[in-house]
Amino acid sequence: MAQSGMTPLEYMLKVMRSEAADGERRDRMAIAAAPYVHPKLASMQHSGPNGGPIQSVDLTNMSEDDIERLEALFGTLASAAGGDAEGDPSGEGAA
Repeated sequence: MAQSGMTPLEYMLKVMRSEAADGERRDRMAIAAAPYVHPKLASMQHSGPNGGPIQSVDLTNMSEDDIERLEALFGTLASAAGGDAEGDPSGEGAA
């Protein structure tokens, strides 16, 4: 490899693609090369302020007056103008 100037990854890919190489060897090269070609996705943990739990607010039992005040501050939350279908528990609204 040093003489050819080929990198280890290039060597693994060359062996993996070689029809003359044994199938088991090709499989081993594919497994060895995979992390360099296809990086693993990282897991991500979500948390609230200062690493605490994520805080949520249940708006289902709010009075109409409370909802109107919130809508005045933040815009339409769950009215027909907002596109949310009344009584639609999925929260997806009308298509």
